[in-house]
Amino acid sequence: MKGLYAGSFDPFTLGHLDVLEQAAKLFSEIEIVVGINSEKQGLFTPEERVILIQEATKHLPNITVNLFKGLLIEYAKATKANALIRGLRQVSDFDYELRMASANRRLNPEIPTLTFWASEQQLLTSSSIVREIHKWGGDTASYVPENIENALKSKV
Repeated sequence: MKGLYAGSFDPFTLGHLDVLEQAAKLFSEIEIVVGINSEKQGLFTPEERVILIQEATKHLPNITVNLFKGLLIEYAKATKANALIRGLRQVSDFDYELRMASANRRLNPEIPTLTFWASEQQLLTSSSIVREIHKWGGDTASYVPENIENALKSKV
């Protein structure tokens, strides 16, 4: 069974990794897809994110990482994914995730969205918080995998 875990992952956090490790126990294959949004200037390029995520997830043998652009549900259908994987951290995430799951279900009811709650340690971890801490020179080590912390240090 194949799961599709999509996001901007800018940067990929320990919260993302936590959700992924939970899902990896249920799926024989998970494809992480880094969305390309040409309207946004990210901290890392989409190609850099793919490489960083590949390194951060090398301990999980059933993971692949790729780029995509367009409607996720169409990508899921084209790649024969069985489900979309999403992470929840806080109640405030629920509204957005509910709307996305509803839209995807309307577009293709054959591909469900499965949500995983982040662990207690990662409930407040988000890419935007990591970017803000990094912007002001703070320590992001408790928010991201070690390879991403090292990459952040090179982004002054």
